[in-house]
Amino acid sequence: MKKTKNKRHDIIFFPFLLPSLIGTAVFTLLPFADSLRRSFFGAVSKEFTGAENYRAVFENEAFRLAVKNTALFTAVCLPMLIGLSFIVACLISRLKAVKLIRSVLLFPMAVPTAALVMVWKLLFDSSGIINGVLDRFGLETVDFLESRTAFLVLVGSYIWKNLGCTVLLWLNGISAISSSLSEAAQIDGANRVQTVLYIILPNLRPTLYTITVLSFLSSFKVFREAYLVTGAYPHESIYLLQHLFNNWFSNFELDKMAAATVLVFAVIFVAVSLLQRAWDKEEA
Repeated sequence: MKKTKNKRHDIIFFPFLLPSLIGTAVFTLLPFADSLRRSFFGAVSKEFTGAENYRAVFENEAFRLAVKNTALFTAVCLPMLIGLSFIVACLISRLKAVKLIRSVLLFPMAVPTAALVMVWKLLFDSSGIINGVLDRFGLETVDFLESRTAFLVLVGSYIWKNLGCTVLLWLNGISAISSSLSEAAQIDGANRVQTVLYIILPNLRPTLYTITVLSFLSSFKVFREAYLVTGAYPHESIYLLQHLFNNWFSNFELDKMAAATVLVFAVIFVAVSLLQRAWDKEEA
């Protein structure tokens, strides 16, 4: 009897999910299937080339540079964003004005990319504010956007833009934890740090999983800011996969672009699957 009720319950919600499923199929699954098909054919000749496009991608120096930079960017940004946002969330959660702060945290995401790019140029351009201050004090100026410091600028931009949203996710997880657990730990003699490490953090594993996946995926989308500031060919330290795809698209190298898309999808799918498997083991 219960199974019949559950089936009816699922059927009731299906019409509400159908538009989303159709949208996902039309705008995500079908384009990816077309990219998978194109990855085995020549862009001009339309002839079947087998794994030739994949070989060309792996041998491409720009692809190797973009993969290295994207992997480094993700490896640097993820721990920084997750750790810093958790610390900020723990500090904010104890404030009385936490509701007001919640509304302010989303401000960076509301800032248009064009406005953010303007701030970048005002601050970090060779003739920008920071170099103006350095020059005023007789210090050596730095070409932030055309040197290896461009990587640090891009990391800072990513952290600034995503910190507020990530803090909100942590705050939602913290607010769902019963305050009686923390109070009981404090009665037993636990200090604030011990309460966070042994009471709050273990109960935030679902939130940690969600934040990690979202942050991992968003780290592959850092392109507009760098592109608008430095163009299609920025300093090699911030030449990411998105720059490569944009340049291949502009040059109509759709066969290599399709093959690289499939490879990136495979990496993301494997990474998220491994994370899900590790999460399931922790839950068990």
